[in-house]
Amino acid sequence: MNISSRTRYGIRLLVDLAENREKPHVSLASIAARKKISLRYLEQVAVMLRRAGLIRSVKGASGGYTLAKLPEDIIVGDALRVLEGDMMVVDPLKVTGETKLRNCIHSALYDRLNKQIALVIDAKTLASLVNRPDSEDSYMYFI
Repeated sequence: MNISSRTRYGIRLLVDLAENREKPHVSLASIAARKKISLRYLEQVAVMLRRAGLIRSVKGASGGYTLAKLPEDIIVGDALRVLEGDMMVVDPLKVTGETKLRNCIHSALYDRLNKQIALVIDAKTLASLVNRPDSEDSYMYFI
């Protein structure tokens, strides 16, 4: 499973908006410059995130974008699904006379992978990406 550049850019856009949430709005041009992302591509990603209700646009000459919700209320898994589609390794098994071996492989491997991916991406909020690394992601040093 690969995460597309559209999805990576979308997450970077959301993180930038969360980092700059004290501002009334942020222009896509400034985000594109800071993150070194194509402005045209970022505009396409912003449309998807706006339609999903994750960001809001501010019209006008000095317009831009802002988060539609608090960073604590934006689940990373929701953003990933908007940008990437289903985040599954393999589609769910259809009930069409599949062989026992295929059913076994599906339930023993693919279904478990899909569940683990969902657990990880649905446990993270945008705030957790911005504020601090999780304890499981950080390193502990002993002297």
